[in-house]
Amino acid sequence: MTARQAEIIELIRKEVKPALGCTEPIAVALATAKAMEIAEEKCSLDSGTWRYSDGYSLRIEVSGNILKNGMGVGIPGTGMVGLHIAAALGAVCGKSSYGLEVLHDLDDSSIAKAKEMVESKAVSVGLAETSHKLYVKAYVDVDGGHCASVVIQDNHDSIVETCFDGEVLSSADVCENSDAGDQKTTLDYKLTVREILDFATGVDYEDIAFILESRTLNLALAEEGMKGCYGLKVGWAINLSDNREVFGGDFLCYAMSLTAAASDARMAGCTLAAMSNSGSGNQGITVTMPVIAYSIRYGTTDEQLARALVLSHLIAIHIKGYLGKLSALCGCVIASTGSACGLVYLRGGDYNQICAAIKNMIGNITGMVCDGAKVGCAMKVASGVSSALQSAVLAREGICISSHDGIIEEDIEKTIQNLGRIGSVGMQHTDNMILDIMVCK
Repeated sequence: MTARQAEIIELIRKEVKPALGCTEPIAVALATAKAMEIAEEKCSLDSGTWRYSDGYSLRIEVSGNILKNGMGVGIPGTGMVGLHIAAALGAVCGKSSYGLEVLHDLDDSSIAKAKEMVESKAVSVGLAETSHKLYVKAYVDVDGGHCASVVIQDNHDSIVETCFDGEVLSSADVCENSDAGDQKTTLDYKLTVREILDFATGVDYEDIAFILESRTLNLALAEEGMKGCYGLKVGWAINLSDNREVFGGDFLCYAMSLTAAASDARMAGCTLAAMSNSGSGNQGITVTMPVIAYSIRYGTTDEQLARALVLSHLIAIHIKGYLGKLSALCGCVIASTGSACGLVYLRGGDYNQICAAIKNMIGNITGMVCDGAKVGCAMKVASGVSSALQSAVLAREGICISSHDGIIEEDIEKTIQNLGRIGSVGMQHTDNMILDIMVCK
């Protein structure tokens, strides 16, 4: 393995990891879990019983984008939505060492205690004064006047500051969290589409075989969602035999239903983890499931699938680098662009056709907005999959949106940068308006 290949694998491992529950409320749960651990240590409290007592309360301050994405999404195992219950669960049963799977030890007793905390108004959530799109500060106020606090910033699992009674215990450069001290951004890796393809096709298979865990986790979510017990049942409904006359029962139907079903389950609070991409489980689902569906339906080797998944993941990570973790642009646009590239690769496409697929996607569904994480995201996921397949098929036929059209340029990297500018800068007013509408309903 070359040094550059090792660096790219480092990026994949940083941005592709298991996550239990929607990552915005999970970031809140992670912050409260860490704050509770600090309080336990500093106050010499018995973690086996104190977390279930009434000797503390929680205050949470979040950025607007965290609030937007945490208001309407299901919290695993609870049948509830929102940041209040997520914060309470993090305090009651969370373990910060689990990262984005902080609620791994969730059980009936912890759910009951967390609900009791919310009902008794022991948890408050408010907007933070911050310029960061992704920001969480959790306070645990302990009876007797003590207070532990934790800040998560810029990445869903990056703990950048811990404090006790106003004293800073750790900051970003010394924090124990593996990601917090690493301020290297995705753009610092200076990826290009050309290098991503060369890496995905040239790296030794043994060095990327770990990416197949994406199939294990996300396919399990899809199969759970196909039972028709979650959310809007989008994937289940698309797959119904009565609807074959509408959807045709072909590969498009199969890929849409599997991907949407995984989103159905996850957004409704299923207790199975997703393999996330760029801090989002839904993006991880959308970037992988169409590629996995193709592998199942038409047969590929594990190596072919692994290379396609690496390509798909990295394209999404690369584009997301220009947008930031949270924006007004729906992440499914970015994730489905990645899966379009994976499909082109599995169908024998080359670099030019992969670039064409990206341009076709950007010229098609760039305007899809993010109006918060919720069960309805499964419909956006299905739309993204449909567009990905359309873009991939057209690209394989040599059809590409012209550089004379819209924000498309001849150079693929400039085209991606244009998308990033629209999502991160141009849609800022849209983002604020969406949040205003949501909080005033």
